[in-house]
Amino acid sequence: MTEERDPKQAAGLPPDSTDSEVNGPGVVLPAPDYSTGGVPSLDFVRDKIEGRYAKSLGSAELAGETLEARSAAEQQQEREKSAKEKLEAIRRSLHGGSGS
Repeated sequence: MTEERDPKQAAGLPPDSTDSEVNGPGVVLPAPDYSTGGVPSLDFVRDKIEGRYAKSLGSAELAGETLEARSAAEQQQEREKSAKEKLEAIRRSLHGGSGS
């Protein structure tokens, strides 16, 4: 059975030595927003989600301001108005034809 040793002890360094003294200059440590296991912090994830949400809102707002978007919205309003008028005409014809 092998005994696990602290890497600092294995390197012959005192327990209060820095990680760069143990790991050496070529070892890349995780960013401060990540744990040593590579898991992102809750604040990091929240900030990333909020940033993406804000970007999507801004993109949608900009896309709605284009001429094509306005034209499509106007066409949709015209279709809805036409459909409503047609529905009213059908209802009037049904009420008039039923003998009531």
